[in-house]
Amino acid sequence: MKLDRKDILKALETITIAGEGKNMVESGAIANVITFGDEVVVDLVLHTPAMHIKKRAEDDIKKTILELVSPDAKIKINSKVEVPDKPEIKGKSIPGIKNIIGVASGKGGVGKSTVTANLAVSLAKMGFSVGILDADIYGPSMPIMFDVENEKPVSVTVDGKSKMKPVESYEVKILSIGFFTAPSQAVIWRGPMASKALNQMIFDADWGELDFMLVDLPPGTGDIHLSIVQSLPITGVVIVSTPQAVALADAKKGVSMFMSEAINVPVLGIIENMAYFTPEELPENKYYIFGKEGARNLAEDLEVPFLGEVPIVQSIREAGDYGRPAAMQTGSVIETVFEEITRNVVREVVNRNESLPATEAVKITTMAGCSAVKK
Repeated sequence: MKLDRKDILKALETITIAGEGKNMVESGAIANVITFGDEVVVDLVLHTPAMHIKKRAEDDIKKTILELVSPDAKIKINSKVEVPDKPEIKGKSIPGIKNIIGVASGKGGVGKSTVTANLAVSLAKMGFSVGILDADIYGPSMPIMFDVENEKPVSVTVDGKSKMKPVESYEVKILSIGFFTAPSQAVIWRGPMASKALNQMIFDADWGELDFMLVDLPPGTGDIHLSIVQSLPITGVVIVSTPQAVALADAKKGVSMFMSEAINVPVLGIIENMAYFTPEELPENKYYIFGKEGARNLAEDLEVPFLGEVPIVQSIREAGDYGRPAAMQTGSVIETVFEEITRNVVREVVNRNESLPATEAVKITTMAGCSAVKK
């Protein structure tokens, strides 16, 4: 059958893009429609870089054409993002760092720092160069988790300027406020002082060449988060949550903050930590202590990717306490879990860099160890 362009435009007038009042045709989102027999090509122009809005718009177009015009239509959508000039919170890039990934949680105690540490070593095992900025000023965990509590960054001269050299452990470069305070000393700083310390660790450090910098953010939504997004152009953010309703409510606020108009940082997805418990003597059993698939359902509701689930395993806690991240346990279930989650994170970074305006001049060019990547 031959498709009629007028029928397709009429059908597309029944749908809108999330956050916009006008229908797709009236708003100008549908730039052009071309038909070739039973094939239709739709040129879609979006004015927001949010990945979930792009995906929803494409899905709505396909569904509407198939339902209202022809169930046999072959549909191709060419999507383009044109973000209008407006005041946004954008930081300045650090030469040599290709992707900056924030790891955040709406609530404390959900295992955000543990997930960050294991993502970092998994990326390093895949062949990427990785760094961690421990931005959890009031509760820095990375020195303990990487067994470098007693280490101190040394000073090096770069281009005539004195800079801090990050501490390296398990092929991951780390800077944390924990390196500059005694383990028993509380950090009692107001926001501006904490922000200044963060900026020093970001810009007065010799990070070298990094494929990924992971930023371990403090829980909640506050001053430190604003300081980070003002200082750095964040490529995307990963949200960590446990399955129970209390944690999910706060995780939802975290997603909302990064997606807000002023901050506008792409959310790469949600990781569910402490998803279930499997006793060693009953490996086939799963006990959902904190509820079942809460973070997975939240990801579906918010239309952001679900990156995977991490079970409750004693060795994860022990590994963190002993300073050797659990993902380094070769041949273990935990290694496999974090490898899969890390591949999903890398895949979403690649998708983000291909489909959205770049926040960094340099993107990933090699995807060692990641099967989801185009070579």
